[in-house]
Parts: sequence; C-alpha cells; structure tokens
Amino acid sequence: MSLSLPARSVTAPRLTDVVPIVQAAIDGKDGLFPRVSSAIVFVVDGLGARNLAARRAHARFLGAAMGRRDTASTVFPSTTAAALTSLWTGVWPGEHGVVGYRARVPETGDVENQLTGWDTGGLDPLTWQRAAPILQTAADEGRPVFVVSKPEYRDSGFTRATLRGAEIHGVASLAERAELAAHLARAHAGALVYLYAPELDVVGHRVGAESERWANALEELDAVARRLHERVGKDVGVVLTADHGMVDVPSERQVLFGAGPLTDAVSAVGGEPRMLHLYAQPGAASEVHAAWLGEQHRSWVLTRDEAVAAGLFGPVVAPEVRDRIGDVLVAARARIAYYDDRVADTAPRRMVGQHGSLTDEETTVPLIRLGGFAR
Repeated sequence: MSLSLPARSVTAPRLTDVVPIVQAAIDGKDGLFPRVSSAIVFVVDGLGARNLAARRAHARFLGAAMGRRDTASTVFPSTTAAALTSLWTGVWPGEHGVVGYRARVPETGDVENQLTGWDTGGLDPLTWQRAAPILQTAADEGRPVFVVSKPEYRDSGFTRATLRGAEIHGVASLAERAELAAHLARAHAGALVYLYAPELDVVGHRVGAESERWANALEELDAVARRLHERVGKDVGVVLTADHGMVDVPSERQVLFGAGPLTDAVSAVGGEPRMLHLYAQPGAASEVHAAWLGEQHRSWVLTRDEAVAAGLFGPVVAPEVRDRIGDVLVAARARIAYYDDRVADTAPRRMVGQHGSLTDEETTVPLIRLGGFAR
C-alpha cells in the first residue's frame, strides 16, 4: 500500500451503529443508551467533533454536554451522500452503493451526482441505493417514523433512496423544525424521529468553519439544541451527531490538474475535491496509479483493490458496487483540494470548507446525548 492509513478508534461507535443503538433504547433493551419511550436522531450536517471542540466557546451547551468519549466515526468517503445513506441503512458504502459525492455508472460510463443528481442523472432511488432503508423497515414493523427536514428535500431523489417509509415534514426554520420533532416524539410512543440541520454545512462550505459566520451559526444551533433538550424531558432520548467534519482550504491551497500526465489515461473524474475517484481508460489503471504516486507527500493514493482490501468502503463491497469505485483514489492528507481545471464551471472553487477524506477532522463526529439519553 502506498501510505499507512490513519488508525480508527476501536472503541468509538461507527455511524452505521447509531440508529440501531437508538432503536434498542426505544425497545427497552439494554445498551449504550438508556431506555426511552421515543427518540430523535438530530443530524447537524458538517459538525465535526474537532470543529465543535475548536469553537467550544460558541457552543457552551453542547460543549458541556459532550464528554471526551462522545464521538463516532463516520464512513469513507466522509461526505454527505455516503454518510447519511450509511446512517439510515446501517451499512457501509460498499453495500449500499452510494460511494461518494459523484460516481461513475458502470453501465453507461456517466459520472452522476449521488446527492442532488437523482432526478436529472437518471439514478433510480429504488435500485441504485441497494440497502433497505431503516425507516421503511421500522414503518413496516409498525413503528411511527418521522423525518423533519427542509421543504426542498421533502420529495428529492436522495430522500426517496434513503428515507422512504417515513412521514416527512418540510419546515424552513431550524428552531421550528426542532419544535416539531419534539412534538412528534412526545405525541407518538415508540417513535423514531429524524431531525436534519444542513445550515452549518452550508455556511462552512461558503466561508469556512473557521469563520465568524460559522461561529454565529454554531451559536444559533447551540440555542436550538438547548431548547430541544429542555422541551423533550426525560422520556424522549435525543442523540446529536453529524455526517462528517470539515477542514478549511483557502484558494491558494487548491491543486489544479488538467491535461497532462495526471490525466492522460483517465477517462473520468468523480468524487469531490478532497477525495477523487479516478476512472482509468481500459487497461490503464496501473498507468493512472503510477502518475499520481507523486502526490503521496500530501495525499493517500490507492488503487481500488488496495482501498477495498483495507476495508475503506466497509467489510463488504458488493460486486455490483465495485466498479462504481474509482480505479485510483486520491484522498487528501494535507489541507488541499483538487480541481480539474478543464471543467468550465469554476464556481465550486469558491468553496472554502471541504471534506471527504480520511483525516480525523473529517471522520470524527459528535455523539452527544440529550433529553432522556443525557447522563
């Protein structure tokens, strides 16, 4: 293998464990969380455990509620499409098939957006995502299940792929979203409620997690979390977690690549700026790998076989999923981001906050117990 990969905690829960742990608590089974009558899984998109620790002064409630061991490890790639699918199926990307932000469809060769491109890229939410959604299974078993998110996500292809089976509510304001989630959890015994907050991630991408605007957004989130904790009481458990953390990459740290040795044998580029899927021309995977080995001083450069053998996409990679993974993966280790400068649309280069790779900042997320789960 080109470089030693970072060690993952052997004691911290994985993101795939979170919802089953919560369900066990609702069902009155002994486990990591105490027994409750119903529960809320509160996902704050983009809130890494290290991001929160660095801005603890702006999140006094959450900072006080979070113990040293209140973390979980997200999946690889550490990006929303892969992580939220893993959270709500309980399996890794190698099984559910959403292997990153953008991935190649083996049958067509097209590279499709697995977060926002379902309706325009021709991905079938019922088949491309291969695992049974936890909420659908729970609903079929008679559990009340609810999703409280932003209105624009209510009928999206990604929602259908990962959250079908639930009663879905679209609410614009985060404070009102949290209030509705609390009401639903209290009103329905045995309920599992998903509360989603994308606001912090949006600010982080635009201006960075080290910005004043991000700190202000964190303060607003902290106030919402405090009110939710107080609102639900001791009968409803709340666990606050995230899909990934974030690192800031200034424009001068962007690595531009285009026509030349790095792409001579590349037929398509997928993934995202901190975790590239490079799809080689037929028979040229070794050539692509050799060309990119010069990036080892600042990135992990792996073949598909190396990544699969290392378990990066989980303990199982289904045969149908294998070819969705790039022939070569380039995961940033330093604070850099890769951009193909042959692409005419340069708007993505304005993004400051980034994620997707294997660093601790990107892969360690909070697992904070509130309401009936609080210690």
